[in-house]
Amino acid sequence: MENTNTGSNAPQKKSRGKFWTILILIVILAVAGFGYYRYFFVFGEGVKAGQLNYFVKKGYIFKTNEGRLIQPGIRSQAPGNIASNEFMFSVADEKVAEQLNKSAGSNVEVHYKEYISPLPWRGITVFVVDKVISSTPGNGTNLQN
Repeated sequence: MENTNTGSNAPQKKSRGKFWTILILIVILAVAGFGYYRYFFVFGEGVKAGQLNYFVKKGYIFKTNEGRLIQPGIRSQAPGNIASNEFMFSVADEKVAEQLNKSAGSNVEVHYKEYISPLPWRGITVFVVDKVISSTPGNGTNLQN
């Protein structure tokens, strides 16, 4: 007796293989898109100005440059209200980090980019300073000559 059904499963196997290939490609593209959005998409950018309070290089595995800028302005005096005039930031570029390291206590103006989530090698904050616009000596707290 001859088996006439040998060729009938071949188109079905081909369509299943095509389905899984397309599904895997869609999942890979979705994961890549989510990763890009979460870690590389620039959510916002702007300029902040204030006195550079501290600038350090720290980390357990990835040594990153971290700083804090104290911004001028009116602080809330009412109990229960929280008002922060501090801008915590990270720096990925070593040239910018060197500029800021020499500017402790100075009044600085920096350009930053805001990301959705931090990356361990980029810094611990979502704000990454990419340029120092200006730096002027502070009110007697700058130790540089």
